[in-house]
Amino acid sequence: MSSYDIIVVGAGTAGLPCAIFAARAGARVLLLEKEEEIGGTLHVSGGHLSAAGTRRQKDRGIDDSTEDHFADIMRISKGSIRKDLVRLALSQSAWLIDWLQDEGFEFAPETPRIVYGHEPYSTPRTYYGVDDARSVLKVLRRLLQPVVESGAVTLALGARVKGLLTDEGRVVGVQYAKKGSIERALAAKGVVLATGGFAAAPDLFREIEGFPLVSAAPDHATGDGFVMAHGVGAFIAGRETYLPTFGGLPHPDDPHKSVWKDRPLLVARERPPYEIYVDRFGKRWVAEDEESVDAKERALMKVDGLTFFVVFDDLAIEKSANMIVGWSPDDLRAQAGKREGIHVADTVFDLAAAAGIDSFGLERTVELYNDYVARGVDPDFSRRFLPAPIAKPPFFAIRNHGISLVTFAGVDVDTLLRVRREDSTAIEGLFAAGEILGAGATCGNSFCGGMVMGPAIIFGKLLGERLAGKPDPLEDDTAEVTRPSR
Repeated sequence: MSSYDIIVVGAGTAGLPCAIFAARAGARVLLLEKEEEIGGTLHVSGGHLSAAGTRRQKDRGIDDSTEDHFADIMRISKGSIRKDLVRLALSQSAWLIDWLQDEGFEFAPETPRIVYGHEPYSTPRTYYGVDDARSVLKVLRRLLQPVVESGAVTLALGARVKGLLTDEGRVVGVQYAKKGSIERALAAKGVVLATGGFAAAPDLFREIEGFPLVSAAPDHATGDGFVMAHGVGAFIAGRETYLPTFGGLPHPDDPHKSVWKDRPLLVARERPPYEIYVDRFGKRWVAEDEESVDAKERALMKVDGLTFFVVFDDLAIEKSANMIVGWSPDDLRAQAGKREGIHVADTVFDLAAAAGIDSFGLERTVELYNDYVARGVDPDFSRRFLPAPIAKPPFFAIRNHGISLVTFAGVDVDTLLRVRREDSTAIEGLFAAGEILGAGATCGNSFCGGMVMGPAIIFGKLLGERLAGKPDPLEDDTAEVTRPSR
């Protein structure tokens, strides 16, 4: 049985900085990754980070502060965040952006900027790389190499952790499988779970979040660490904070997946809608030109099965340069009737039958909408942009679903990132960072730009240094401990 100072499970957004900074502080680290390469969701994430008071903001004359950032997060989340964890993250967020800049991170030149894919900040404070999150991975990969070569970090790829080893309630190590053999390793100072979320585990997702799963998350997001932590008594927080991302095209082969790269462009600020949104019964349920994506996502929570259809005619294709990201109007016409979830017909009635919508319901809704266009007023939802009736055949419907990129529930921790039981006592020897905490911890019941990936890196770094014995740059202040209600 091998022994180390720290064992980190998961070589992704939180696990990599945890191992790197722990090793730099003098610890011997075992870094376990079940895939055959490091990076986790850094291979697929958009890589958004948010921070106030950075050098990059100051160079562009942007006046911003941590308090303004916190106030924006409170506004967007309606106060549903873990305030203590958010303040912990924000205390280091400017450091993160400046550090990445010092390490040669390739910022997208337009950043920092205001991003409108979710409820926007009031100030440009969102950053990302020229190659999305892979730009962050490029930095972390380069920093990992020397600590692996020196022997400070032992990296084990293809290592699937089977369980936590305990001794009288304390977590003392892990048992894992690698190349068909079972290995055991002890951790003198602690085991860190940095295994991500569970947005690729339909049964677990329904059990915890309470909704059917349609996911654009990578296949490895199966909640392994979540299950392990729960198995030793960890409390699961944030069960009521779930919010779907607004709309995704169905995967051609798997009903639990969505094709994120081919997502419909549904942000009214970016593309004024010529279409209507209807549910399975053919009824509209929101103002399609509502500028707040957050308001649309909350309205979607009340739609049967979180499934809706974007219905439009050929004129809408002519007027909208790209209704699906990266697709031209001719691409959309060519895929209609061929690609899963994209339907076409010569009449509204036949379109509904093809798409699985109530035909009489959709026909009546389109008639009503066309009348509203003629009158210039929408008495149902107060839609203001009423440019044209849905009248020019052929007619189209794109099936969409509220999708999951991250999971909102997660293991509960204190501000030292110690995993806690339901009674708030810490499970000795067990720590966690990253999406395993749940997006609800730092975003609440909302999407706050850059507040999943940024805290993951920051918490991983702080945790690695703390467990390695490096003096903590922050005081141990756990007085403000808030927890979403169960």
